[in-house]
Amino acid sequence: MTAAMKLNINGWKNGQPIPGKFAFGVPAEEGHVALSDNKSPAMSWSDAPEGTKSYAIICHDPDVPSSGEDVNQEGRTVPASLPRVDFYHWVMVDIPLDYSSLAEGEVSDGITKKGKKPGERAYGVTGINNYTDWFAEDPDMAGDYGGYDGPCPPWNDSIVHHYHFTIYALDVASLGLSGLFGGPEALDAMEGHVLASGSYVGTYSLNPEVPA
Repeated sequence: MTAAMKLNINGWKNGQPIPGKFAFGVPAEEGHVALSDNKSPAMSWSDAPEGTKSYAIICHDPDVPSSGEDVNQEGRTVPASLPRVDFYHWVMVDIPLDYSSLAEGEVSDGITKKGKKPGERAYGVTGINNYTDWFAEDPDMAGDYGGYDGPCPPWNDSIVHHYHFTIYALDVASLGLSGLFGGPEALDAMEGHVLASGSYVGTYSLNPEVPA
């Protein structure tokens, strides 16, 4: 059993709705969805145990429909009974020990069509998020989406989505990951190296009938 760390995110209370400025999409005045500010939230962490050599951050939504058949389709609703899968919004590893916080907008400040390039940053190594897969067939948006990209759940989903931000304290300075690694690859590489972790949750919905 790993120890507990403290993770705090400025902008909303733990377990409460995420403000639109941290999202990829917001409700539109006309139509269903408009692009948003897509800012990464300000966050800080503490209580890493002795022996910590680096940190990792992962944000995932476990409430994503396992089938896209009804997603964003007029006259349809994504049923609550549909099995759900993980969608990774942010994957970052090899965060140096001298980092214990990130400023608002430091990782993402706006939507970058075709994605932000993954790779080395001053604050760590960024992997790709699942917008890489979501936009793969869209010629205007397709690309490798590195770093943080915020919530944009189906506008016709019948359930609220939950976004889990997790900080990990690791006993290695580097996980040795590079290139187009995502959430599953990062979690696999972390196995056996996690000394402590802490999470912070936000909710989000684009369905006016299902408020977050």
